[in-house]
Amino acid sequence: MAIPRTAAFPPKRRRPAGVATMLGSGLSNQSGAAVGALAFPVLGPLGVVAVRQYVAALLLMAVARPRLRDFTWPQWWPVLLLAGVLGTMNLSLYTAVDRIGLGLAVTLEFLGPLSIALAAARRRLDAGCAVLAAAGVVVLMRPRPSADYAGMALGLLAACCWASYILLNRLVGQRIPGAQGAAAASVVSALTYVPVGLVIALHHPPTPAALLCAAATGVLSSTVPYLADLLTLRHVPAQTFGLFMSINPVLAALVGWVVLGQGLGLPEWTGIGAVVAANALSIATTRG
Repeated sequence: MAIPRTAAFPPKRRRPAGVATMLGSGLSNQSGAAVGALAFPVLGPLGVVAVRQYVAALLLMAVARPRLRDFTWPQWWPVLLLAGVLGTMNLSLYTAVDRIGLGLAVTLEFLGPLSIALAAARRRLDAGCAVLAAAGVVVLMRPRPSADYAGMALGLLAACCWASYILLNRLVGQRIPGAQGAAAASVVSALTYVPVGLVIALHHPPTPAALLCAAATGVLSSTVPYLADLLTLRHVPAQTFGLFMSINPVLAALVGWVVLGQGLGLPEWTGIGAVVAANALSIATTRG
């Protein structure tokens, strides 16, 4: 949606403001995941995801205020599918983070949107980008004594869910105005986690610190990026936005190192670099 020239920032300052917002969104998202990981020893990935879903649903409901009673079945069924994808994506990603670290988990998850972008392309360059990304994955998943293939498989499951999320979110956006569809999906997903939250609360009472970390994850990794992305797309082209998304695996690796002490070796950085370069090259050379 176009906005007036007078909105928010003067024209000459819109691009820097958009870049700053994109960087803040990425850092918020990855910092939220790292903060959530601090609660894993108490809540486990399942408990952290449950609290994240509750917080995200409450905040998105307050922002979007969806009229759930007015939804028709053609509107509800993609919302229900989106809710299932949201819950599965977050759980698989956070379990992968617990097993293989934030940087590698987010890099594997990033293959989801990258695959969507490359699948729609018809250029030889994009085929080369796909080969480059595949080479990066081979490096990351190479056989070695310490390899956690279950964690890697969960990262790839998160990638499949992210790809499904993109396609379903597009469909929901076509059938339901504004952010009402996303808010409704968050509410449904949160409701499915209510039994999980009850079991954890009864059998493994969480500490206040763990609950605070998990709640912060819902704010930093769900609400802040969502609202920041809405603002960003007012100031930068969609192509630039997609290009900047490439930095997320790098941000995840850096945040994982600083906050969680999850250092990576040269092969891991090489694999991350290949995946990032494939996405950046494909988008940077796209016309339109």
